[in-house]
Amino acid sequence: MEGASTKGVLSHLSLLEVQARSRKTQQPSRVKELRAKAEALMVQRDQLKAEIETHKNLQKLRAMMDKQCANEEEEEAMDEDSENSQLLRLMARHTQLKDLLHAHHIIGGYNVIRTRQGKGLCVSVSTAYEGVYLETYNLEMDLKPTLRISRHNIPPFIPLNSLAEQSNMQTDVRTLLDPLSQHLNAFAGRKQQLKLVKELHKSVEVMESNVLCSLLVLMVTVPKEKTAVLCSLEYADHTRCFPTRVHFECADKELPDSPEWKKNHSLLLETPVHKALTTMRKMGNIV
Repeated sequence: MEGASTKGVLSHLSLLEVQARSRKTQQPSRVKELRAKAEALMVQRDQLKAEIETHKNLQKLRAMMDKQCANEEEEEAMDEDSENSQLLRLMARHTQLKDLLHAHHIIGGYNVIRTRQGKGLCVSVSTAYEGVYLETYNLEMDLKPTLRISRHNIPPFIPLNSLAEQSNMQTDVRTLLDPLSQHLNAFAGRKQQLKLVKELHKSVEVMESNVLCSLLVLMVTVPKEKTAVLCSLEYADHTRCFPTRVHFECADKELPDSPEWKKNHSLLLETPVHKALTTMRKMGNIV
């Protein structure tokens, strides 16, 4: 019994010794970890200080730009020749332009100027697709005796007269401009897609299209069988850039009903045509 008791005490002492050594080895690594964390926090603090200082300088410059009367003492306080000063001025100008664009978007995105000594208005409607500005169209309107369109450069296939009749332009001119902008931007988008198809897909042949870009017939080739497929895209909704109907024709009557081409059908309905063709080519469905 005494031997067993002595053995138990020794094993317990041995365990305590191991734990003590473990603590000694863990302590330096814990200290290193805390030091690294402290250094990271100090770096973060310095970054935040720099950002706050930059923000203050930007606010100061924005106030000067908005008022358009820079105080000479304030200008002298910042070295105009320094790189930081020039960068801050560019950043301030950038934020100013972003605010102006945001305000322009809020009011509808239309540029309106008075003409003929205030007797008329000229409204500009800009079009864009995927962040690229395209054509701008103009309407000149008489203000008296009633608001009416006197001149414009809207394409003849855009139903301007119908839109004007359906609108309440005498009390709210945006009831005309908003749907008109939809038609023009959708047309510009379809036209731009056609242009991108011709630029990006040399193996795809454009067989037919019209001025409104509401009909597009493409010939594509299936790689393995070298089968030609006619893809007809119809855009019945002229306020959208996506087709309302897609139809395939080819010598292989079973191909349009295959799982791959059913996916292509959905893709062309839901994706801009130039991007859909890129995906179809990556999947190996067309050359």
